[in-house]
Order: sequence, then structure tokens, then C-alpha cells
Amino acid sequence: MQAEATNTVDPSEIAKFEAMAAEWWDLEGKFKPLHMMNPVRLEYITTQVAAEFDRDLDDPLPFKGLRILDIGCGGGLLCEPMARLGATVVGADAAERNIPVARIHAEQSGLEIDYRHTTAEAMASAGEQFDVVLNMEVVEHVADPQGYLTACQQLLRPGGLHLCSTINRNPKSFAMAIVGAEWVMRWLPKGTHEWSKFITPDELFDLMTKAGMEPVDRKGYVFNFARFTWSISDRDLSVNYVTAATKPA
Repeated sequence: MQAEATNTVDPSEIAKFEAMAAEWWDLEGKFKPLHMMNPVRLEYITTQVAAEFDRDLDDPLPFKGLRILDIGCGGGLLCEPMARLGATVVGADAAERNIPVARIHAEQSGLEIDYRHTTAEAMASAGEQFDVVLNMEVVEHVADPQGYLTACQQLLRPGGLHLCSTINRNPKSFAMAIVGAEWVMRWLPKGTHEWSKFITPDELFDLMTKAGMEPVDRKGYVFNFARFTWSISDRDLSVNYVTAATKPA
């Protein structure tokens, strides 16, 4: 079944990230929060992929033979580690200015990554298929989360793995992700996030189930202000969290 001709892209959200495109690889720039979070994101991703496809992370190229899509890839912060682990990687983003930034950095790093200015719906309509779809910090920026997740499901091969992270919707997430990150710490420009677009873990599980996926795991990303580091939590999903779901074989 092909994706319906829907458009889940929110032009105002795309404009926000287009304006910041040049700063993707600046460790002290507007994407500093993602650089700080990247180690725990990669820990979760690699652990889930290795478990799902029976790969040994001690191997030199444990993901060799796997085709991985990073939808909403930005500057390639996740694409590059996946390529280094041996995967065939496609990075897609609806913000056109992100793509040349990602391509140049990959070339400088000696990595072959297929970067495309496109959408999940367009790729699903073209019949693209992947073993793994990475959908990280994107679903809270789209116009139609259900349509978007349905396209992500259609991009998965039967037995494929969908990893999705986003932000919970509650008073604490407003205080941390908007007041703290945007207003106080100024890690991100004001208006980067809209609290009303945040999605609770139960809501996300429901959306993925309706899209034809089977949720199998969820964990929290917790920021420790004393140590200024992120960690993965089995219990605390109150602000940032990540989920795993599979497409029935």
C-alpha cells in the first residue's frame, strides 16, 4: 500500500530550521542541545538496532547490510555515526538548506551518505523501503502526526524497526523545553517549539498503532543539571523520551 498524497510538512516549522542550517555542526551554536543529547540518542539507537537484527556492536561494521533512513536528518548528526557502523544511509529533510550542509560535512568526513531534500510521504509514494527508520525530534514539528507516522510505517520493510523521539506534553516539559532551553539558557531561538504540538508517550503509542506499527519500548532522556549531562531512564519520560516500534513481518 502506497502513502496517500498528503502533505504533513508545516512551512513555518521548516522556516525555523532553514534559518539555523549553517549551525548544525557548531558545538556551541543553536544545536548545542542536540550535540549534548547525541551520545544517549546513539546509545539507544545502536542498542535497539543490534537487538532487533542480531548484530554484535563489537564488530567493526555491525550494521553492514542494513538500509537506514534518518527522516528529518538536519545536518547529519545521526547519519554519520550510522554510516561509520557500516549501514547504507539515506538522510532526508524537508528543509532544503540543511542538505548541502550535511553533504559537505559527510564529504569532509570521508563518508558516503545519500542526502535528499524530500519528505516521508514522497519517499513512501516512490516505494522506498528501509530496515530502520530514525524519526528523531521531528514528529512535534509536523502538521499531521498521524499521516506522517503512517508514511514512516510504509517506508519500513516487514520486520523493520522505527525509532522515534519527541517531547512529552505537561507543565514540566513547558518549563524545561521552552522556558529553560529557549528563554533562560537560550540554547534554542524562542519559538523553536510549540508546547501544544508536544505528544505524550501514550498518544504516540496510539498514533503508531493506528499507523500499523507495534510499539515495543519507550524510555526517557533525562538531563542532569548538576553534571550537565544526559542519561537514559526506564521511568522518567516526563520531558524528552524515545520509543521503538516494529512493522509486523
